[in-house]
Amino acid sequence: MKHSSFNKYIDYKLVLLLAGFYTLFDVVYIVKLAYFRLHYPQAVKESWLDILLYTILIDWFVVVTYMTFIAISTKRLLNKNYSWVRIISIHTLFSLLIGLIIRIIFDLFGIIFGYIEPAEYEVSESMSRFMSVIDLNFLIYFAMVFIIYTYYYLKQVKETEKQKNLLETQLVNTRMKMLSSQLQPHFLFNTLNSISVLADLDAAKAKDTIADLSDFLRQILYSSDDNEIPLEKELRTLEYYLNILNVRFSGDLKIVKKINKKLLNRKIPAMLLQPLIENSIKHGYSYEHSELEILISIQQEGNQLVIKVENNGQPITQPSEELMQKGVGLANLRDRLKNLYGKDFFFQISNKTDSAGNHAGVVTVVKIPSGRLTV
Repeated sequence: MKHSSFNKYIDYKLVLLLAGFYTLFDVVYIVKLAYFRLHYPQAVKESWLDILLYTILIDWFVVVTYMTFIAISTKRLLNKNYSWVRIISIHTLFSLLIGLIIRIIFDLFGIIFGYIEPAEYEVSESMSRFMSVIDLNFLIYFAMVFIIYTYYYLKQVKETEKQKNLLETQLVNTRMKMLSSQLQPHFLFNTLNSISVLADLDAAKAKDTIADLSDFLRQILYSSDDNEIPLEKELRTLEYYLNILNVRFSGDLKIVKKINKKLLNRKIPAMLLQPLIENSIKHGYSYEHSELEILISIQQEGNQLVIKVENNGQPITQPSEELMQKGVGLANLRDRLKNLYGKDFFFQISNKTDSAGNHAGVVTVVKIPSGRLTV
């Protein structure tokens, strides 16, 4: 469990990137030393073994370990959404600490392995060494922090783009599945049959139904690719579908709407309502429930938009999760809600009862954040 928690915050690719950057810095440093040893031998007194082991290897290990810790801390800082002033202040403090930590480790290493005599050790001299490279440590630290932030930024951009592509794909699939569903023979046959009957009885209504069918299919095929649209636009598209249903089911279906008009500019997932109503009708009718009433309610509760589709039909006999897995439209809708809002949504289908505890129908509830406004 601890290992899993550790892996949650550490990114091994980022650690390798930081290690590679500091390795490159050390290579440049070695080239500089080689140049001075060649042209100014008296300026470099240490042996190559001491330089590579004492100056390079230990320094590399300490810095990479420290920057791994900083990478983990940075990810946690990003998750907490701290202000930039606070983040820069924290990193400035850490940039000073890295110099002190390296200095202390070098001093301990020197004392343990005999490079420094304990009796000759002076804190003031150690501090002078620390101060002589404080600006270099500062620059190296912030260069590596820049790499860390750039890495996480590019990773987030790629993830956002991937999420966007997924949503667009799901939206297209939803449209095509909806269109495929509505173009099934029974739907077209029943709708066209109703139009045929109306042509003799009420020519004007027959023309209106043809127009509704045409407009509904056109909205599905040619509407914009926005994953979220204003509630007002969603209701306009829904109206074409409801008009067709009213013709098909005649007096056996009653649609009631209770919609807060103040919410018309709020954004909701495109084509959210149609599969909910279709499912409510599909499972609502039975021999005991030949007349169906559908109530569409959209209200605001706190910071949530609450969408309910209720019927007075037969009860469901399967759990909500099972229904969503079996229904293509409902499963697709749930996936879109998850991609749009993460865990910040609620979607459930359940039976409802009256005050006496008797079955009173089925209610489908969707709750989503209500903060998104149409620009």
